[in-house]
Amino acid sequence: MKSISLWDLPTRLFHWLLVLAVTGSLVTVSLGGTWMLWHERFGLTIVGLISFRLVWGIVGSTYARFLQFIPGPSAISAYLKGEWQGVGHNPLGALSVLAMLGLLGFQAVTGLFASDAIAFNGPLYRAVSSEWSDTITSWHKLTEWVIYGLIALHIASVLFYTLVKKDNLIAPMVSGRKDVSGIQNKERAGGGLVAFIFAMAVAAFAIWVASGGLLPPPPPPPPDLGW
Repeated sequence: MKSISLWDLPTRLFHWLLVLAVTGSLVTVSLGGTWMLWHERFGLTIVGLISFRLVWGIVGSTYARFLQFIPGPSAISAYLKGEWQGVGHNPLGALSVLAMLGLLGFQAVTGLFASDAIAFNGPLYRAVSSEWSDTITSWHKLTEWVIYGLIALHIASVLFYTLVKKDNLIAPMVSGRKDVSGIQNKERAGGGLVAFIFAMAVAAFAIWVASGGLLPPPPPPPPDLGW
């Protein structure tokens, strides 16, 4: 066995910050009231994090790149037969990652246009009609329950691999290193400072747009005539 550098620091920070942001968004939406302001902030954070991860999946280091871990039918078949060899995300884990990114991205984006019809409107509520906002809000509420299910499945899978299959998936996401066999000893490469700055710039732009940066300012309130 040999210890290799597997997950780069940006990938690990993304993972744990996403855990915190999703937890915060689920807690605050349950609390409601003035906590919805924090729900919006957590949602914008998720928009930025996923935007960063999509870019990092192209310009990041070896095992963070989508081309490295997105499985084809042959890889999935080999994994189910117990014949797959590799490091990083296994084929089923890769599908789980893609599902999580897609679902959380959908949830965050729909939240931008949502309204609780009482006191809270998403930052892009003005960009669509009230009818469309109602429809998108219903999607946003429905997807919340799917997210609970996917999170439960993700946690159960991690515990199964760690406790039953003795393949610790948590420690490498903390330290960045993993013990692998001799035939799987390729160190990660790429994902330097320039790539990180570019991904951060895209994430910042995405948050600005999601916050309503492209929308015209709202009309001023009518003047007070003192009547």
